[in-house]
Amino acid sequence: MALPTAAIIGVFVIILLWNTIKILKEYERGVVFLLGRFHKVKGPGLIILFPFIMTMTKVDLRVIVMDVPTQDVISRDNVSVKVSAVIYFRIVDPEKAVIRVADVFEATSQLSQTTLRSVLGQHELDDMLAEREKLNKDIQGLLDDRTDNWGVKVANVEIKHVDLDESMIRAIAQQAEAERARRAKIINAEGEMQAASMLAEAAATLAKEPQALQLRYLQTLKEVANERTNTIIFPLPLDLIEPFMKSRLAGKKDA
Repeated sequence: MALPTAAIIGVFVIILLWNTIKILKEYERGVVFLLGRFHKVKGPGLIILFPFIMTMTKVDLRVIVMDVPTQDVISRDNVSVKVSAVIYFRIVDPEKAVIRVADVFEATSQLSQTTLRSVLGQHELDDMLAEREKLNKDIQGLLDDRTDNWGVKVANVEIKHVDLDESMIRAIAQQAEAERARRAKIINAEGEMQAASMLAEAAATLAKEPQALQLRYLQTLKEVANERTNTIIFPLPLDLIEPFMKSRLAGKKDA
């Protein structure tokens, strides 16, 4: 009978030591309760607990990556989209994370979903597509403020996907095509304006310098002579034709 008694005592001692001695890793902390009341936060390293009167809840302090399920969001311009995101957070106060909320991970997940819908619903579709960085910071700031009471620090929020239905994709493509056509017309109009302005400046310069006008006339004759054509048009300056026109008009009046 001695052997079974020794075995029972040995098992009892092993169970006692198992409940008394705890080892926490560098990234772990233990929230210790004494007779049901909060005692202190311990760790990392070797932790000794008094059995039956002291209990401990382990808390992981590493950064946690949590996917936010796809949410149906209606933007401010009444466009329905599906948005998914990911959040990065960690527990900075183990006492609050254990005492003030029953399940800190579930609470953070639910809060991130409602905050995502709330923030994106205040913006138009163009903002969701073009200003993700700003929206990420807005969502991160709200989540960080609201989870501070749970001992949670939200480090970052990233919007992963903004999914549109086919009709909206076609409408956006048509809008982009119209915008490109508008810009092309503006560029052509600006080019015409610049060309007209430069021609006006050139004409004013030639008008001030008769020699320059004569040189331009001779250069034009040279270019026309080099063309392979049977018809050659000689441009005549108006100052050469004007005396003949005046004399002809005077002769008609005398008749």
